[in-house]
Amino acid sequence: MQTYLVGGAVRDKLLGRPIKDRDWVVVGSTPRQMLAQGYQAIGADFPVFLHPNTKEEYALARIERKVGAGYTGFSCDASSGVTLEEDLLRRDLTINAMAMDNQGKIIDPYNGQQDLKHKLLRHVSAAFVEDPLRVLRVARFAARYYNLGFCIAPETLTLMQTIVANGELTTLSAERVWQETARSLMETHPEIYFENLRNCGALAAWFPELDVLWGIPNSPRRHPEIDTGIHTMMVLQQAVRLSDKLHVRFAGLVHDLGKGLTPTKTWPSHIGHEKTGLEAINTLCDRLKAPNDCRELGLMVSEFHTHIHQAFELEATTILGMLNRCDVWRKPQRFADFLLSCKADARGRTTFENSEYKNAEYIWQAYEAAAKVDIKAIIAEGYQGKAIKEKIEEQRVSVIQTFQRCNENNTKK
Repeated sequence: MQTYLVGGAVRDKLLGRPIKDRDWVVVGSTPRQMLAQGYQAIGADFPVFLHPNTKEEYALARIERKVGAGYTGFSCDASSGVTLEEDLLRRDLTINAMAMDNQGKIIDPYNGQQDLKHKLLRHVSAAFVEDPLRVLRVARFAARYYNLGFCIAPETLTLMQTIVANGELTTLSAERVWQETARSLMETHPEIYFENLRNCGALAAWFPELDVLWGIPNSPRRHPEIDTGIHTMMVLQQAVRLSDKLHVRFAGLVHDLGKGLTPTKTWPSHIGHEKTGLEAINTLCDRLKAPNDCRELGLMVSEFHTHIHQAFELEATTILGMLNRCDVWRKPQRFADFLLSCKADARGRTTFENSEYKNAEYIWQAYEAAAKVDIKAIIAEGYQGKAIKEKIEEQRVSVIQTFQRCNENNTKK
């Protein structure tokens, strides 16, 4: 029985990056022997065990053969005669197909170290095409290591295109697609994930509402970058700069889906895209089974982002109506995240990347003023039922108007 550190831990050690998880391969053993040594079996599809002390995962070396469609259509041979090289051969990328023995020696039968040096994400073998999940995984690795200069090898991108053309992506579960997408959104360059999915055709398969945005023009006056797809990726970049929250980044991704549904005859104008995009966001979230916080913030940003962009022109009643619709009184933190998303949208334009955005602060201050209305005092005055709500609304509008006048006066000074 021999154990080897494998996969991402070896890759990141060679890259000088922090190692988050350590996975091990066991050669020359059987499930019975593993259990006899105190390992705990956890693998349902193939033999994986938890170390009795470290609780790290130890998998028996295995060979997988394609027997059906999708990423689950494999038979597994994990007999004691499977070699380390045979186990590494089944992995996705050469940089993930390296192992390290207990003496620190690197076993690298497929030239992963060379591809690390040349900063290439290259498939190990032609068997790459047998697992459609690898399309998303490779795009995610491209996003993760973009800062280091990595890119997908042309021949690997060709195989990704082949997987898409064969219709294999339809066999993926929504949960797995969302898992890869959510992890990619939390990288420093998530736009690279979506751009690579688009390059191989996968974006159209799972994110058609997003895919159609490339080629749709915006007004050059407001959007020097013009293209809506490019703008969306720029907004995503800004969202990364402003927040480490998944739902803020997701909202940046979907905020302009309505522009994919506006009539071509009205381009580059997109009147009404804010509400038109709500159905598209719901459809996408249903398909991906995205979590509720992502859906809710995405819908909010789509419907009201232009309100914030026009903050200084809004009537007090319009501002209050938006605050009510956004349920800011119960969920102020979500509203703060909404304003952050709007700021990302404003900055996600060519030459506006570092611009000041006072609109968000202005609306937040209007909310803070309205929040000071004393509801208990209104009730104490004897108002009842519907009249309580009407009086609250009346006073909130009044304090917002007062805030607006003070702001105008300060601006004139």
